Amino acid sequence: MRLWLFATMILLLLAEAASTQTKEIRVLASNGMKAVIEQLRPRLQYEAGRPLVIEFNTSAATRQRIESGEAFDIAILTAEVVNELTKSGKIASGSVVDLGRSGIGFGIRAGAPRPDILTPDAVRRALLNAKSLTWVSVGASRVHIDRMLDSLGIAAEVKPKTLLTQGVDESVASVAAGKTEMIVTLISEIMPAKGLQYVGPLPTKFQNYVAFAAGISPKSAETAASAAVIRLLAEPGVARVYESKGMELPVVTDIRPPALRPPQK
Repeated sequence: MRLWLFATMILLLLAEAASTQTKEIRVLASNGMKAVIEQLRPRLQYEAGRPLVIEFNTSAATRQRIESGEAFDIAILTAEVVNELTKSGKIASGSVVDLGRSGIGFGIRAGAPRPDILTPDAVRRALLNAKSLTWVSVGASRVHIDRMLDSLGIAAEVKPKTLLTQGVDESVASVAAGKTEMIVTLISEIMPAKGLQYVGPLPTKFQNYVAFAAGISPKSAETAASAAVIRLLAEPGVARVYESKGMELPVVTDIRPPALRPPQK
């Protein structure tokens, strides 16, 4: 009887350990970080010691989901949205780490003639001559695109021929299929996209960078594994991955998240 009880206890302990090791980490991430995260995914899962379940969307849409109470372990969104969610208590303040940033650029269908976008006047001509344009209606780059159009004085002219989408995948697919001539969005969303070619960045006068950050839910039960994922995303050693996707990783001296609060019951 004692041997049977001992064997049963061992099996239960092994099952519990296996369950702990295979527990998934839920990540809600911005489309702007998708290419970097997907390339690093095997290493991220190795560091975490368990699989990652990742959902990509706009930062604005993800913010609404988090504010409505949706469960998650890690949020990787624009720094602005992460800061707002931290202030409202949806992200643990001690867990936030700055990640890379991306500028805004132009993309066209692969093989199509490349327009001149080197100067503000050239950009004005390119946008006016394009038969159709597309960008995400609530994307992180939208506000900067609108400012550029206002500065060029062509907002009214391009509005009728602009396809506003709910997500960058829709805009990318439209250009890749030849249904829309040009996309304006984060460079990190253009360079990895199949069927597109990156033309170049917005001129310096109009360029703005969208920065990203990561944080952990105060209700997460996987804070240690989540912190390991974030540390890898911020390591100087992965800077080349960011660069290959059209992003920049800021130079930092300490990427260790401060001590995390224990998860809320």
